[in-house]
Amino acid sequence: MLLATRIYSPEAAAATFRLRALVTALAGRAQVEVLTTDPPPALRAPGHDPDHELPDNVLVRRWPALRDATGYVRGYLPYLSFDLPLALRLVLADRPDVVVVEPPPTTGAVVRATLALRGLRGGRIPYVYYAADVWSDATASMGAPAPVVAAMRWMERFALRGARDVVAVSDGVADRVRALAGDEAPVTVVRNGVDTDLFTPEGPPSPEAPRTPYLIYAGTASEWQGAEIFAAAMPQVLAQVPGARLVFLGQGSSWPELERLRRELPAGAVELRPLAPPAQAAAWQRGAAAALVSVRPGIGYDFAYPTKVLAALACGTPVVHAGPGPAGEDLRRDDLGEAVAYDVDEVAAAMVRLLRGAVTDEARDRRAAWVRTHRSLRATGRRVADVVLPPPTH
Repeated sequence: MLLATRIYSPEAAAATFRLRALVTALAGRAQVEVLTTDPPPALRAPGHDPDHELPDNVLVRRWPALRDATGYVRGYLPYLSFDLPLALRLVLADRPDVVVVEPPPTTGAVVRATLALRGLRGGRIPYVYYAADVWSDATASMGAPAPVVAAMRWMERFALRGARDVVAVSDGVADRVRALAGDEAPVTVVRNGVDTDLFTPEGPPSPEAPRTPYLIYAGTASEWQGAEIFAAAMPQVLAQVPGARLVFLGQGSSWPELERLRRELPAGAVELRPLAPPAQAAAWQRGAAAALVSVRPGIGYDFAYPTKVLAALACGTPVVHAGPGPAGEDLRRDDLGEAVAYDVDEVAAAMVRLLRGAVTDEARDRRAAWVRTHRSLRATGRRVADVVLPPPTH
């Protein structure tokens, strides 16, 4: 079995977590080869091998790729820098029984075309498309030129229609996949989970964390998240909780705007820190008064369920969720945090409430137990593995 993805461990991202869980589940069934990129500079510790703890039957092959200023493989040229060499890597790889491909659609299109060429000799090689979101919808909602949207939609449809199976992370994504690929498209919904062995209430907080109560935004901050709303709310927060701090731990296209907002606030009120390995991210989450998650409404991601929510809850930390989506429904129904509109005033009020609230051990344990019961990454990995390599029937 072969996995083609531009993002993989040790990068701390939703894709990393679900793909690592899938590889772990598949390692008990087959030889697994991962075709991915070199880690970003911030995660290249001298003498550290990111793949040193792999099972014997898992092989990770890395290739350099262009990254944006924040260290992320994002944008047309970075995608091409992964996709074009990927075609050759797929040709040279040992013949797999099945390939799993992670977005963007350009990667899916390359996988379909290359496997079709390989199939001319030796028979068809099937692939499974792991649909975390619908890229063409997002491209259209962000005001991209019509030719760009049309090209992205064509590639996404091409990638989806050639897949033996599609795994969607939500019902909303599944509906859009069927709209693109046809009502008969073989789509299985497997919702994202989180590693509850890594993200846990047990353990110390980060030694680099502020000494005063702080809020944490951990992960990618790009157009569809709209994480700037939390920095924009900080003047109201500081007026009511003067010692409060807001820490952004990650990367993304919102970083320049976050930097601008940071400069307008008192020194130290907002910290922008680089991407951290998952264990360090968990320590930051564990010590926070609350974790912050946002979904900017109306740009094609209203159905998204950010894994940031699950990572924070698994550490026992309450969440402020700003914007639409099913995560807010869970937070309200099971009293796991605050779910508010994507509005500066509402966000500021929720941030203040959780900064002032007492975080008890009982509440922490209840949140972590909710994640273990409902959204364990181990179970998620097994369910996707059953789609990729179905267990034998007797």
